Parts: sequence; C-alpha cells; structure tokens
Amino acid sequence: MKNERSFIFSFVRIPMPKTRLKKGEITRLAIEDAAIELFMEQGYHATSMRQIAERAGLALGGIYNHFASKDEIFEAIIVDKHPYKRILPLVMDAPGETAEEFLRNAFKITVTEFSNNPVYIKLMLIELVEFGGRHGARMLKEIFPRVLPMFEQMLKIRKGLRISNPAMFLRSFFGMMISYFITEMIISNSVVSKLMPKDAADAYVDIYLHGVLQ
Repeated sequence: MKNERSFIFSFVRIPMPKTRLKKGEITRLAIEDAAIELFMEQGYHATSMRQIAERAGLALGGIYNHFASKDEIFEAIIVDKHPYKRILPLVMDAPGETAEEFLRNAFKITVTEFSNNPVYIKLMLIELVEFGGRHGARMLKEIFPRVLPMFEQMLKIRKGLRISNPAMFLRSFFGMMISYFITEMIISNSVVSKLMPKDAADAYVDIYLHGVLQ
C-alpha cells in the first residue's frame, strides 16, 4: 500500500534547477547582502542608500541601476533571501507515514534551519513592525502555489482532521511556526527558558496537532 508521504510528494515535487548567475544578478545579490548587514547592525531607518552602496563596493549611482529605493531593496530581500528556497526541498523530503508524522518532522526541519540562520526572523519582524507586512504579499504569491497543493493533498488523504480548508490549514501551520520563533526570541536567556522541556519544539507541535485539552 502506498503510504501518504509518497502520494503527497509525488504530486507536488517541484524541480529546483541550478542556473549560473549573470553579472547583474551577482551585483544585485551583493547589494541585498550589504543591506541585510546594515539593517541588522543599525536598523532599517538608520541605513541609507549611500551606506548600502559603500558596503557593497559600489558608487551611489551604481546602486540605482538595480534598485530605485531602499524600500525596493528590502522587498527584494524578503523575496530573494527567503529561506523557503532552501527549506522547501528539505520539507518535501521529510519522512512520515502519516500526515501527523510528516507535520512533526517538517516542523523540526524548519526549526533547525531557522535556528541556524536567525537573521530572517529578525528581517520578518522589521517587515511586520515597519511595513505592516505589505511586502509579504509578493513573497506569498511565490510560496503558496508551491506549498498549498501539499496541504490540499493531505486533507484528501488524511481522515479525521478537524479542518477542511487547505488555505486555513496552511495558514495555521505557518502561524504555529512563526509564534514558536517569536516566543523563543522573547523567552531566550530568561527564567522561562529554563523551565521549558528539552523537547520544547516537539511539545509545541503536539499542542498544535492535539490542542491543550485532554
């Protein structure tokens, strides 16, 4: 009998072809990298286009060949640097004979990847606080068509789920991950963190899957 994981991922697997970057694309990514460093060091509003150009090794005029404004650079970072491009293939290969096993493993993979690269969480917070999440629409336009079919297929295969809307299923899973990382940042190095179980991530996803009531 074909297991759920095999059926789900034979349906949604998306090839990730490797392409050689052109000179302009390399410069564009260098600008984004320079901007990320400065945003992390001194904040978004305290960073100027001139500073980004200097950090990227460009003349001020040169940066405008690629970006019209600092806001445009930030939006490009949200899209180009989003870790889903690295995480999505790993999540698609997550083991799991059932939807629950898959969701647990997918969550653990995501936690590990974000923990190894916490910069994006900080950028996401800047996006939420400074821009009210308005750049997120472009990012989701790229991500959702790749991920939504996976949740649609799980709803078709997995019986007993209390949710029937795949978009809501996806939103709730993303919301669970985001809340985990934000609360992790808040309680880090506090007395609360010392009270957390060693398998806090697993306990967190267990609450998501089964709730807090017996």
